[in-house]
Amino acid sequence: MLDGLRQFIADVVSPTALADRAFDDTGYRLAATALLVHVISIDGEPTEAEKRKLHSLIESRFGLDRGAADHLIASATLVEGEAVDLYHFTSVIMRTVDEEGRLRIVEMMWELVYADGQVSEFEDNVVWRAADLLAVSSRDRVDLKHRVAARRRAAVAGGADVADAAP
Repeated sequence: MLDGLRQFIADVVSPTALADRAFDDTGYRLAATALLVHVISIDGEPTEAEKRKLHSLIESRFGLDRGAADHLIASATLVEGEAVDLYHFTSVIMRTVDEEGRLRIVEMMWELVYADGQVSEFEDNVVWRAADLLAVSSRDRVDLKHRVAARRRAAVAGGADVADAAP
């Protein structure tokens, strides 16, 4: 009986158990990551540049190590594949994230759109729809788009690998 209790406690405090709890389907990080996965998947199979940029954003913006970021992205990919619309994710974000945080999420979406150097009309449209659901104004959405595009141009001019460039 004591061994069973020890195992239960070990399971509860293990890094895997903590990670699972941190990424339940109501978590804003999972919802935001699912939106980001949707952005890189909307125009077909994600490119390697988009995948690298997604990992970079998740690790840096959410303060996660590589393993935790992998787990979050895998969970978000499953959730995103089951979703029928963006509202499921944006409603979670609206309940838990302030305006500044929502602006950062839209900025992350633009960074992924520009990661492969090609902006498709599908990507542009999904960012517009998500931003609208996140109560990010058209002006802010466009300003963020231009800011990310300018950073990308500067990085390309400087010879940096854009997908690995700091967000």
